[in-house]
Amino acid sequence: MPEPISHRLIEIFRTVMSTGNVTEAARLMHSSQPTLSRELARLEDILGYALFSRSKGRLQATAQALALYAEIQRSYQGLDQVISTARQLGRGEQGHLSILSLPALTHALLPAACARFLASHPGVQLSITPQESPLLEAWLSGQRFDLGLTEHHDTPPGTHAQPLLQADEVCVLPAGHPLLHKPVLTPADFAGQAYISLSAQDPYRILLDQVFADQGIARQQRVETHSAVAICAMVSEGIGLSIINPLTALAFASERLQLRRFSISIPYRLGLVLPEHRPATPLLPRFVAALAHSADDIQARLAQAVCPP
Repeated sequence: MPEPISHRLIEIFRTVMSTGNVTEAARLMHSSQPTLSRELARLEDILGYALFSRSKGRLQATAQALALYAEIQRSYQGLDQVISTARQLGRGEQGHLSILSLPALTHALLPAACARFLASHPGVQLSITPQESPLLEAWLSGQRFDLGLTEHHDTPPGTHAQPLLQADEVCVLPAGHPLLHKPVLTPADFAGQAYISLSAQDPYRILLDQVFADQGIARQQRVETHSAVAICAMVSEGIGLSIINPLTALAFASERLQLRRFSISIPYRLGLVLPEHRPATPLLPRFVAALAHSADDIQARLAQAVCPP
C-alpha cells in the first residue's frame, strides 16, 4: 500500500507555496530548511510526480503543484468558513429560531419584536408559524418549536410559561360614530347598536355575551366572525362596533377605526411558552427581551390610543 499523505505534509506544501521558499516556510513552522526539504521530497515520492523544479537554488512550482495548491486553498477557505460560523454561533450572531404563535400576534406583536431583534442579529433566521388552538398547544407539547406565543391560559404538558403582557379588551368604533365623544363606554352604550361578534365558541365572546345578558342589554348582532382582524376591517367600513383584543385593535387603529375603554375589565393575557425538553439556544433570551420591549411599547401606545386628546 502507498504511504498515506499526512496533514503535516499538506501543511508543509501549503506553507512553502504561500511563502515562495523553504527557508521562510521553515521559520513559520518552527522547523529547519533541511527537514522541510526532506518532507517535500517524501510528498513527491508518495504522489509520484514532481511538485517543484529546482533551478539555481530556487523552487519553481509545477503545473500539478499549482493545481493542488488551488484545491487546498479552496478546502482551507471552507474550513475558515466553518470556524467563522462556529465563532458566530457562540456569539449569537448566527443561528435559527422557530416560533409558534397565535395568528393575531403575527401582525400585532411579532413584527416590531422581529425588527428589533434582527437589527442586532442580522445573521439569524427566524421561522414564524401561526396556529390556532388546540393544534398550537399540541405542537408546543411536541417540542417542535423554540418558543410559543399564546393567550395565557393552561400551560401545555412538557412546557413552562411566563407572562408577557396583560391589557383589557377594548371597544372599536368607526369614524364619526356618536359614541366617540365618550372616553369610556359602558354596556348600556351598546343597547340597540349594530354589533360585530367573534364566533360563538370564542372564550372572549362568551364572557362579553354574559356581561350584556347580566345587564339585560340587547345589541343588534350584525356579523359573526372568528377573526378580530376581520372585525377591524368591518368596523372601518362602518358596519358596526365591537369589543376585541387590544393588540389587534391597536394594530388597525386609524382615523377610520378608533379605540375606547370599556367600563368592565375583561383582561387579555399573553404568555411565552417554552419547551422543557428541547435544547435551548443562546438566542432565545435575546429574542424574549425584544418581545418584552415590544410589549412595553404596546402598553404605552395603547394607553394613548384609548384616551385620545
